[in-house]
Amino acid sequence: MESLIQTIAISALPVILAITLHEAAHGYVARHYGDPTAFLAGRITLNPLRHIDPVGTILIPGMILLFSGGSFLFGYAKPVPVDFSRLRHPKRDMLWVAAAGPGVNLLMALAWAAMLKLAVTAPENLYSLPLAEMSRVGVMINCALMVLNLLPLPPLDGGRIAVSLLPHELAWKFAQLERWGFPILLVLLFTGILDAIMNPLLGTAMRIIRVIFSF
Repeated sequence: MESLIQTIAISALPVILAITLHEAAHGYVARHYGDPTAFLAGRITLNPLRHIDPVGTILIPGMILLFSGGSFLFGYAKPVPVDFSRLRHPKRDMLWVAAAGPGVNLLMALAWAAMLKLAVTAPENLYSLPLAEMSRVGVMINCALMVLNLLPLPPLDGGRIAVSLLPHELAWKFAQLERWGFPILLVLLFTGILDAIMNPLLGTAMRIIRVIFSF
């Protein structure tokens, strides 16, 4: 139990930032391209309470952390409302709105990696170890969110990017998968298929970051 509490304490800030900035980025870019829906709903904000889903952000991650002994984490935030029909060029602009979330996660992963580099190279002090552990979580959670959300499955961001890039008729048919997207994701998660897909991609992302920062 003590180990679980320590895991939660170290993980809380990176996880909250990863989720909050990911969702806020979608709303910000949607407003930039003409859709003020998220702005009018008060969702372009760094206040994590505006993005928390009681089930996806609290209940599911808490249960998974508990039953995995703190070795695994999965969850989701309340999706930012986007009315794609209000974008100036709906099909084209959808790509940038969808890519904003993973893009912000990439930037945060790089920022946490820089923080980790600082923590392990600076003279050791009382905060070195906690900062290093928090930074490792920050790199991992942001890379994981980026990779997961780029999978080409609606309603994940990668699915929306695919819809934007596909020809109109094929894009419309592919978009119909959205109603089944979350059940499909849960099946992939609990059958281990999601791990088999994500682990090589996540490993590649982590290796690139290690090369960039010479870890």
